[in-house]
Amino acid sequence: MADFSLINKNSSHSFNAQKRLIKELFAGKTIPCDKCGKPLSASLPAANEPHLLGHIRCPKGCTDIELELE
Repeated sequence: MADFSLINKNSSHSFNAQKRLIKELFAGKTIPCDKCGKPLSASLPAANEPHLLGHIRCPKGCTDIELELE
């Protein structure tokens, strides 16, 4: 039987790191991209366009996180 505990632990760590990054960015902190060091920016869809996704990106495109909004 396969042991998925390490995979689950790494996945949980990654999820929590992204959650913390999103929280800090929306709190107004400047967060640099892990790869290029450029500041990350967040964009959210307009209220009348709920079908679009939000994004967190760096100017070079190294970081690109899609946000599902409810």
